[in-house]
Amino acid sequence: MKSSLHAVARLGAVLLLSCVFGSTAAVAALPAIVDGQPLPSLAPMLDQVTPAVVNIATEGHVELRTNPLFNDPFFRRFFNFPERPLRRKTQSLGSGVIVDAARGLILTNNHVIANADAITVNLRDGRDFAAELVGSDPDTDVAVIRIAPERLTAVKLADSDALRVGDFVVAIGNPFGLGQTVTSGIISALARSGLGITGYEDLIQTDASINPGNSGGALVNLRGELVGINTAIYSQSGGNIGIGFAIPANMAHDVMEQLVSFGEVRRGFLGTQFQDLDAELAEAFGLPVSEGAVLASVAPGSPAAAAGLHPGDVIVEFNGRKVGSAADLRNQIGLARVGARVEVVFVREGRRQRAQVEIGARDELAGREVGFRNERLANVTVGDIPENSPAYGRIAGVMIHGVEPGSRAWAAGLRKGDIISSVNRVPTPSVAAFVQVVDGIQGQLLLSVHRGTQAAYVVIK
Repeated sequence: MKSSLHAVARLGAVLLLSCVFGSTAAVAALPAIVDGQPLPSLAPMLDQVTPAVVNIATEGHVELRTNPLFNDPFFRRFFNFPERPLRRKTQSLGSGVIVDAARGLILTNNHVIANADAITVNLRDGRDFAAELVGSDPDTDVAVIRIAPERLTAVKLADSDALRVGDFVVAIGNPFGLGQTVTSGIISALARSGLGITGYEDLIQTDASINPGNSGGALVNLRGELVGINTAIYSQSGGNIGIGFAIPANMAHDVMEQLVSFGEVRRGFLGTQFQDLDAELAEAFGLPVSEGAVLASVAPGSPAAAAGLHPGDVIVEFNGRKVGSAADLRNQIGLARVGARVEVVFVREGRRQRAQVEIGARDELAGREVGFRNERLANVTVGDIPENSPAYGRIAGVMIHGVEPGSRAWAAGLRKGDIISSVNRVPTPSVAAFVQVVDGIQGQLLLSVHRGTQAAYVVIK
């Protein structure tokens, strides 16, 4: 009852404000022209853009977690437990942007349509459409849905690489399910990463008000061009405090093209591990650059090795785009088309050099067979730590991609997904180093093994 009264009170306050503003406007409306010049307004631009921003409603379900004992058919019958897993119905509201009117394609967030059995799109003119899912990519939180291409308006995409801090932007979406809402602000920061919002982060930060329900909506510039897809807010209360994040339009477009073509994103792969170039590293290497990504390791037989790249090289450009950090390079590699040939500009021993690299598949080297002279690792398959692993960039080592049950390694406790960082106390930061160390040992092996957040030594006799 209290919450209802509070809700009524809040509604009353809103209505009162509306009445006050309405009566004031009637008495003394703002002039349209001052000194012969029209007042600046975003209305003409919004008239062109807002028909392309849609409201999205979904219905779906999630399976409820139960005690593992109830996975056993005997226990299910004994306790008269339902044969089908328990499910809970879910509903969500969000936003989307029509980016291709001819094909009826709409960009939104993966988390808006996740677990959806039915997706309904509502246009500003009141029309409702049933939408189909074209594809989604949780790693970038981008999804593409399709509706019937009937009298649709699309928004033009801008080059989000050209954005600058201080540029004015407008956020359009469906906050709290209120209906289409417009807020304005500026670009507060660019290339935000390490936030844990998505797997591949190169986010735009803005102070334009973004609230729950704005997810998937449009962030546009003053020309009405799409610069980003609103995706998250930073808040301890759940409401806007002036820190919102959007996926750059260029990244969203690249993901969309792959989802439309393949139904999934096929991640690019170089076979390298890299880290940020900071001032200390630049001084230690005697480099004339202060931004880039330092190659920490290059896997033998990888696309990077085939192109002649070496550990210690600093990548400063990738496929014509500047590389500012390791996260920047990771994003560009991960979104590059498999099989494409790209030019890489790198610095080695103070000199800028160029190389042509053919992008490989993300798991190209994962699980490859490596023959070991030491029979204690027979029937074990190793590879580099994949980029989507939480340990990538955090632990220097190799990952086990397969262990045959019954083998010595299996009996010692090694399992798929374990990471080995040293052998007999010798660091093994790459597959090449691991093979070299293991092949030089004939006796027992002392392995430093990491599994999740735990670490231990394992002996294989």
